[in-house]
Amino acid sequence: MSEIETHPLEPFLPINAKLLMLGSFPPPRTRWKMDFYYPNYQNDMWKIFGLVFFQNKEYFLDLANKNFKEPLIRDFLTEKGIAIFDTAYQVIRLKGNASDKFLQIAKPTDLAQLLQDIPQCHNVMTTGDKATDTLMLSMPEGTEKPQIGQSSKTYFAERDLTLYRMPSSSRAYPLPVEKKAEAYAQLFNEIGLL
Repeated sequence: MSEIETHPLEPFLPINAKLLMLGSFPPPRTRWKMDFYYPNYQNDMWKIFGLVFFQNKEYFLDLANKNFKEPLIRDFLTEKGIAIFDTAYQVIRLKGNASDKFLQIAKPTDLAQLLQDIPQCHNVMTTGDKATDTLMLSMPEGTEKPQIGQSSKTYFAERDLTLYRMPSSSRAYPLPVEKKAEAYAQLFNEIGLL
């Protein structure tokens, strides 16, 4: 029996958040370069953010140390009003790796609780298929699952929400980082963050 792993990070919830970004679950700690979301240096997320907001995929990277500029990332997200957590609160890793394919969700995140802490948030974005499928478990019956680069509307936790499904930032997802950034730019533009 594989052990149940509880989420290692606190939700990142700036009070001004207009967008809640949800991944599936952090990779094993051996892959971490920082104590924050998307900590694997191989993951494209912070390159996507650099491209979208600064036209520079290295903006949030500490290239010399193959690391991230964590304080810069936190300050930027707080200023923009972007909250981050994951759709799974507890998981079982079937293979001990970071692959969503081998993640079994033991306990989904209590989304209503998260949203309570970010009252201005009406947009929820998932970054991958596993995250989207897990999010849909919490959504009211009849909520349409958004396709990649698309959105759907729902009413949940006493507010109107727009759900967005973005391309995965994982290197395993076969799309150039520039193309991923285009999809994210469209969303950030739509909700007034760009």
